[in-house]
Amino acid sequence: MNPPILVCGTGIAGLACALGLSRAGLPVALLGPRHPPALRPADDYHPRVYAISSASQALLDRLGAWRLMDMRRVTPVETMEIHGDAQGTLDLSAWQDARDTLAWIVESGEIERALQQAVQVMGLAWHEDHFLSLKTSPDGVQVTTQQGRQWHTPLLVGADGARSPVRQAAGIQHDYTPYGDMGVVAHLDIGRAHQNYACQWFTGDSVFALLPMPDTANGPQASLVWSMPESQARQWMAMDTDAAQTWFASHAQAITGGRLGALRLRTHPQGFPLTLERSAMTAPGVALVGDAAHRVHPLAGQGLNLGLGDVDTLLQVLSTREAHRPLGDPRLLARYRRRRAEPVIAMGLVTHGLHRLFATPCVPLAWARNQGMLVANQIPFLKRQLIRAAAGN
Repeated sequence: MNPPILVCGTGIAGLACALGLSRAGLPVALLGPRHPPALRPADDYHPRVYAISSASQALLDRLGAWRLMDMRRVTPVETMEIHGDAQGTLDLSAWQDARDTLAWIVESGEIERALQQAVQVMGLAWHEDHFLSLKTSPDGVQVTTQQGRQWHTPLLVGADGARSPVRQAAGIQHDYTPYGDMGVVAHLDIGRAHQNYACQWFTGDSVFALLPMPDTANGPQASLVWSMPESQARQWMAMDTDAAQTWFASHAQAITGGRLGALRLRTHPQGFPLTLERSAMTAPGVALVGDAAHRVHPLAGQGLNLGLGDVDTLLQVLSTREAHRPLGDPRLLARYRRRRAEPVIAMGLVTHGLHRLFATPCVPLAWARNQGMLVANQIPFLKRQLIRAAAGN
């Protein structure tokens, strides 16, 4: 029997990759700790949520994970409202491109739970150990773990996160640019029904986004993703509950103008540093997917979708390879790298460009960017193209 492809990393990207390889009939094993997400009560939600695009939803469905999710915890997004820092607005609705949904808001813990359940159903080998080092040979990669175990694999997939030990051990070039900002997340009680709208405001030095969530016993709720200067974020997160709510309420009202009524924190804010990162994605016998390969600003909500795009492309390359090519063939890795280059670079340019565009206080530029939004809002063809790009189609 051929040695299995070894997928290092047991987060969303790693689980999805291992499932896809197994469903394609390829030998595969997982390497990494097993952290089963805790089952949460009906009104208790994981602090981190993702906007799942149509392309990502289709992949999760093919993997058998989408049908395992609790649909009571999944919220469709039918319309996206984008507000500039002056009078600029842009409304994108699913019906403008003959769709039912623009995206789905799902907790990270719910996605992981469904993927882990699918992995268990498929009976995939799962080695609960940590990657330590690798040694490349002509016919594959020798992997050593922290417990001293060794495996030979024709292909090592690094899905082990932004600080990827696999990427470092393989010597893959990696560019890292910190924004000096943090993404702060929290769940909110909202005063008005969200009606499956997602709303986003550019304020100049921050991006304030409200994502629709399932209603709770106390009424409607939304998830907050607020990109702001790191010093401001740390001050807010360090406040006690009452002070954090008072500070938030005053700022949120000024930003949203009461669009969703009074906003009240349901959970204490949590944050993570924002960076722009991109790697070369491959080395002899090694391929990277997800955050191990790249990270982008969250203002477009496309980070996870970009990583699942890596997984989908790698699956296509490996499952359609010529019969004579081994799984770690350099030509296959080159195909994967080339196919991912354009979408990864394009998403990085879009998110970084938008961040820089709205962070620049120049008055003429502020007028131009808001006028541009108003003009775009009047062009149906352009709106359809934006919707299709966000959907991954």
